[in-house]
Amino acid sequence: MDIRISVVINTLNEERNIEKALESVKWADEIIVCDMYSEDKTVEIAKKLGAKILFHKKEEFVEQARNYAISKVSNEWTLVLDADEEIPESLAKKLTEISSKMNQIDYARIPRKNLIFGHFMQATGWWPDYNIRFFKKGIVQWGDKIHRPPEASGQGLDLPAEEKYAIVHHSYRTISQFIERMNRYSNVQARELKEEGAKFNWRDLFEKPLSEFLSRFFANRGYEDGLHGLTLSFLQAFSSLVMYLKLWESNNFKEQDIDLTEVKDQKDKSAEVFNYWINKSKYQENFFQRLFKKIRD
Repeated sequence: MDIRISVVINTLNEERNIEKALESVKWADEIIVCDMYSEDKTVEIAKKLGAKILFHKKEEFVEQARNYAISKVSNEWTLVLDADEEIPESLAKKLTEISSKMNQIDYARIPRKNLIFGHFMQATGWWPDYNIRFFKKGIVQWGDKIHRPPEASGQGLDLPAEEKYAIVHHSYRTISQFIERMNRYSNVQARELKEEGAKFNWRDLFEKPLSEFLSRFFANRGYEDGLHGLTLSFLQAFSSLVMYLKLWESNNFKEQDIDLTEVKDQKDKSAEVFNYWINKSKYQENFFQRLFKKIRD
């Protein structure tokens, strides 16, 4: 049976990344680049490499432009790729096998190998980082919220959490890039929080960043990623802080009464939670030795 596969890549000023992404999917039967009117050479490079070019108005985030692009594919199966991602040959073979031999499967969740500051993040909540990226026509639809998984119908399949089956994602390359994206994304996230009825409370400035840090560094074993894990846990905690400050900003920086006794209580609660995770981690064999060794390395 002749099963054909389309690839969709959404772009905005991706001249640095687009060539590698396109080269990694040259085996596909159709490649669509949906561009948000880039001001660099993204479209020129994509045309040169044989991609079909579509245009979509510039959005704050990609989800709606992605829906538009996947509605234009010609083939039964679609692979969605970001411009800073690549498909290894072993994954390409697996996707071809799924589309041609597994008739009962409607979509696949694919692990993603995130490279952050040059390091493969194997913990910190970044692995296996499953994403629905391969699916039959009409099966998957993204919503209108940022960084939310799409809705999918039918029978799904999780690929094994192995590097050979993982999308390679060249994520944050520099601290500046993280901060630039954080600034854009937190604008949208704060607006969504307000639309969902969230009310800012100054205690959020303690609780939300701390919760994010503890989740990343301890619950999701960020310490196994060494200094990269510690750094990313702090950065994501900072991102949470900025998001809630922008929620406050959306209320015109409305003042709230703060009693120093309450601040002390909040500090004590934060310390108690932090100490709980430290003490819990002590029971893991050689935890601190492994942590400090990772950071030194």
